[in-house]
Amino acid sequence: MNEEILIKFLLKETSEEESIAVQKWLDEATSNRAEFARLERIWTASKSLNSTSNVDEEQAWIKFKAKTTSRSNEAIVRPIKQNYWWLKIAAVLVLVAGAWMTYNVFGPANYTDLIASNKVVIEHLPDGSEVTLNKNSEISYATDFKDDRSVKLKNGDVFFNVAHDKSKPFVIKINKVSVTVVGTSFNVKHIKGETEVIVETGIVKVSNGNEVIELHKGEKVLIKEASPKLIKEENTDRLYDYYRSGNFVFYKTPLWKVAEVLNEAYNVNVVVKDASIANETFNTTLKASASLDDNLDIILQTMQNLRIDRNEGQIILSKIK
Repeated sequence: MNEEILIKFLLKETSEEESIAVQKWLDEATSNRAEFARLERIWTASKSLNSTSNVDEEQAWIKFKAKTTSRSNEAIVRPIKQNYWWLKIAAVLVLVAGAWMTYNVFGPANYTDLIASNKVVIEHLPDGSEVTLNKNSEISYATDFKDDRSVKLKNGDVFFNVAHDKSKPFVIKINKVSVTVVGTSFNVKHIKGETEVIVETGIVKVSNGNEVIELHKGEKVLIKEASPKLIKEENTDRLYDYYRSGNFVFYKTPLWKVAEVLNEAYNVNVVVKDASIANETFNTTLKASASLDDNLDIILQTMQNLRIDRNEGQIILSKIK
């Protein structure tokens, strides 16, 4: 994708046709989204640099236009977007170049973004570790990853299968929480201020800056921003794995938890209004690839005392009276 078009897109000055082309390019590959995110970060940094400059860019631009229009009485004045667009592009490129130097020379260590927007993404990191990102998830990893195995989880649900390297621990940072491993597999979810770590194999160390706990196979910890204490628990289900396995495996799962999983998977608002059935358990396996309506029908057939209503964007589960 032409970088000038991407800059126009950032400036919100693309035509409808150009905007569609950029969106199509973003949807084609994770690497495209990562490249756009990199350019967006640099562009944001350039605006920050620009805001600290002593030069009044608006006045400078007005003076420049005045000079160009006074060259000759025969000169034809056209809109900036037509005749002077290349000057705007050049100005933006100068800002971006300056921001790139500042960002890379004086800024934080370089990181490469991995973004999953509307589908599950599987990628291999430079050390051989495999990561599976659920929809609407984003991580970034150190560009010099073979020497610095550090990952930032910005948002979402990610499964890590970490390549063994005892000399270089693998560290995941989520705000004040850090997860450290040598070689193991585990799931980390960070959504709405809550971080959950579930270990599938091996040993994982979790720290919140004040204390450290060690999790083994089949154990988990849930950390809330309001109450960041680390409490280790046994993990009793496989629901965390639905986006990798393609199945919702419900076994003795309370109805409130069923609703919670469906909300996350389908981005909907399923609500258990009737407290008397909130803890009733549900046992079956549903396909994650099936539509929400199909899976709700199966739930309705399985739990015969249940009714489902829709009202103002809510899907309401209640007991048949």
